[in-house]
Amino acid sequence: MPNLGRVLIIAGSDSGGGAGIQADIKTVTALGGYAATAVTAVTVQNTLGVSGVHPIPVEAVVAQARAVLDDIGADAIKTGMLGDAAMVAAVARLLDSAKSIPAVIDPVMVAKGGASLLAADAVGAVRDLLVPRAGLLTPNAPEAEALTGLAVATTDDLRRAGEALLAAGAAAVLMKGGHVPGERVIDILMTPAGETAFEGERIDTRHTHGTGCTLASACAAGLAQGLPLTEAVARAWAYVHEALLRAPGFGRGHGPLDHAWPLRGRA
Repeated sequence: MPNLGRVLIIAGSDSGGGAGIQADIKTVTALGGYAATAVTAVTVQNTLGVSGVHPIPVEAVVAQARAVLDDIGADAIKTGMLGDAAMVAAVARLLDSAKSIPAVIDPVMVAKGGASLLAADAVGAVRDLLVPRAGLLTPNAPEAEALTGLAVATTDDLRRAGEALLAAGAAAVLMKGGHVPGERVIDILMTPAGETAFEGERIDTRHTHGTGCTLASACAAGLAQGLPLTEAVARAWAYVHEALLRAPGFGRGHGPLDHAWPLRGRA
């Protein structure tokens, strides 16, 4: 059997299917991995935005994760929407119980349409409890600003914030440059050993819903399959770039990517 790579995803559900658990499952599956989940919240949303958030009790989320880890196991854990400080603390304890499993932490704070997905008083919990437990942290510019207190408006700002997050305990950070103005998008993978930049032309599209979830899950799939960090991120970056180019155009707002593009023509 090939190394499928088991990924336990701890995140919220997106009824529109473009982000959250749905995007995570699609991504891991499209890249040949095996996705299991612990759902933290059910959101009511489509491409126009989030109109409702219904949290799952913390003990139920932990029970879901434990059920997966105790039976199926995991080769990587990926976190997304956690909602509040109590959930963040519970996930931190869960990660401590599975220290041999690399954790990809996507510090989800705001939905594409602007709805808050993390309580304001939980940002400090993410900084203090999850950043030091991250095998790979994947913040965009606004998230990096919230976690570090540093302004992030340029690529050099991304680097400075990345250095601060490494100093705060993250083993590696993928600083995403999609919010930084410019004709080209530059993401920077930073570790204590150095950095690797991933650069491409900015794609002029409104169909960008779920890009952060998708990128983090693609990274987790690669790590779960045994790829070295830089190779896992490079594959994930290329996968998301092509998924953006092939976006199906669904919805009247921020539409989803084409997560299944690697499978086209294989059936």
